[in-house]
Amino acid sequence: MLIDKEQATLLVVDIQEKLLPAVLDAEGMLARCRWLIAAAHDVGLPVVFSEQYPQGLGHTAPSLLAAAPGAAVVSKLHFSCVASQCLPPELLQRPQVVVCGMETHVCVLQTVLELLAHGKQVFVVADAVSSRSQIDRDVGLQRMRDAGAVLVTREMVLFEALQVSGTELFRQMSKRYLVGEQPS
Repeated sequence: MLIDKEQATLLVVDIQEKLLPAVLDAEGMLARCRWLIAAAHDVGLPVVFSEQYPQGLGHTAPSLLAAAPGAAVVSKLHFSCVASQCLPPELLQRPQVVVCGMETHVCVLQTVLELLAHGKQVFVVADAVSSRSQIDRDVGLQRMRDAGAVLVTREMVLFEALQVSGTELFRQMSKRYLVGEQPS
């Protein structure tokens, strides 16, 4: 199955200022997520950010919010974004959810498992998730795949959203995200 930008939402899970320093390759993960969020926003894929207990863990990294102006930001206490009802009603109607964020084995995992239980087609962006330890990241990804989630990369998301080359949108996205300047 392919990602359809008319049927999908990008859910960015808990990439918060106070949590970032604890995860593996925090700078690289932040840069890859910023790329993904900006590309998704530019091709018209709706973006939603979740924040786990922001009073204690801080807010979403500002560079990520800047990559998708106007995107919804939802605070939560449950680890799962589904239990916390993070998706606005109009986006909840979409059958596909693309997920990135942290931590892979906690909030991302619980969100993905509940989305699958609710009949959603779930795509986990493997190069845009992280945990504090490699084993937790690896086992989290394996468990999500075993449960029925599809593992993808940032470029897969972009190319599937674009669907075809030769268009003005493809030329713009190619220049910005594939061969030219990377969004900052």
